[in-house]
Formats: sequence, C-alpha cells, structure tokens
Amino acid sequence: MGEHRAVGEHGYVDDGGTVWVRTAAGDRAVGSWQGDDPQEGLDHFALRFAGLETQVGLLEQRLRGGTLSPTDARRSARRLRDEVAQAHAVGDLDGLGRRLDGFEGAIDRRTQEVAAERALAKAETTATKERIVAEAETVADSSSWKASGDRLQELVEEWKAAPRLDRQSDDALWKRLRTARAAFDRRRSAHFAAADRQRQASRERKEQLAVEAESLAESTDWAPTAARFRELMGEWKAAGAAPRAAEETLWRRFRTAQD
Repeated sequence: MGEHRAVGEHGYVDDGGTVWVRTAAGDRAVGSWQGDDPQEGLDHFALRFAGLETQVGLLEQRLRGGTLSPTDARRSARRLRDEVAQAHAVGDLDGLGRRLDGFEGAIDRRTQEVAAERALAKAETTATKERIVAEAETVADSSSWKASGDRLQELVEEWKAAPRLDRQSDDALWKRLRTARAAFDRRRSAHFAAADRQRQASRERKEQLAVEAESLAESTDWAPTAARFRELMGEWKAAGAAPRAAEETLWRRFRTAQD
C-alpha cells in the first residue's frame, strides 16, 4: 500500500482512493473516493458513521424511557450490531459495537422487570376477579331480589372493567360468576312464579268468599248469619293477598255484603 492521501483518527484514504476504517480486528476497506480532496472522502464516510451513532443513541433513549418492549429492543440492538460490524463508514466502530453489546445487560434487566410487572398485575387481577366471583356466589343465595339482582349486575360490570387473565383462568372464573348469576335468576323466577300462583289462588278463593257473603246478605237468620260472616272474615284473612286490582274489587263486594 502506498502513501495515505488523507488520515483521520479512525480511518484514512490511500493513494489509490480506497477508504479504510481502523478496527481492533485490523484495517477494513469500506469504499472508495475519487474526488480531488481525500479529506472530503473521509468526511463523507464519517457522516455515515454519525448516522449509525444517532440510531444507537435513539435506541439507548428508548431503552432508558421504557418505551420499547424487551423483545423489540433486543431485535433492534442485534440488527444495529450487524450493521455496525459491516458498516461502510469511518468512525469508532469498535466503541459503537461495545455500546450495543452493553445494551444486552440492560435488556435482560428490563426483561426481568417486565416479567415481574406482569406477574404482579396477574396476581392483582386474579385477586380482583376472585373477590367478584366470591361475592357473586354469596349474593346469589340471597332472597333480597331487587338489591341482590342489582348487585349481581354491578359485579358483572366490575368483571368487564377488569383486565383479562390468561384464557383458562378467565374462563374458569367467568363460569363460576355466570353459574351464580343463573342460579339466582332461576330462584328469583321461581319465587315470583310461585307468588303469582299464590295470588291467583287467593283471588279465586276470595271470589268464592265474596259470592258466599253476597248470598248471605239478604238472610234474616241473624245469629247464624253473623257467625258465618265472622268465619268468612277469618277465611278472607287466611286466604292471602290477591292481585291488587282484584283485591280491592273483591274487598268492596265482601264488605258491602257484610254491611
């Protein structure tokens, strides 16, 4: 090799116009420069190095800021490491490579931090959803139909607002919540159906009592009639409540006959 036409700290241009970069592994040709001023050639390839250095600096900032996932950070660091190793640039490539190598430790630490954060978040979400399910199972046994129904709906909304777990865990807990709510709905429906049947039976019985009272209204057999009216009143009270509209109508008929 002949005389160098231009020399810099990290590279040079030889008398044939070849641009070289100095590395620990030895000098490596990175390009050629045929212009009149070989220093411009060095400057040109130094700009390429500056571009790489900027990319490394940006990656370092994102690592420190936690805006990049460990997986993406590792992929970016290794891509840049390959680019630096093969770069057609003049600059401290060895130093830039060492900076990138140093990122691996930071990425490993961030990987552990993310894993710990996820484990904590999962534990908190699991506790939240288990609390929701446990309360739902307790509320589902209540016979305070309005308040319990409202609370079960609130618990479902709390569930929907909570973060998701892994599918298996989420499905198992959701099944318990859904089962508790379905059991409550069945009990509530059965209760109101039974109450409706009871009211209809009471209406039919009170219809019978009103008819009998009306049949006694014209009786002049005073003592037996009065005794029977007292019995009818007891039977009326024992019959339970009919539907409101029917209750009021039948009661008026019953009282009118009694009076």
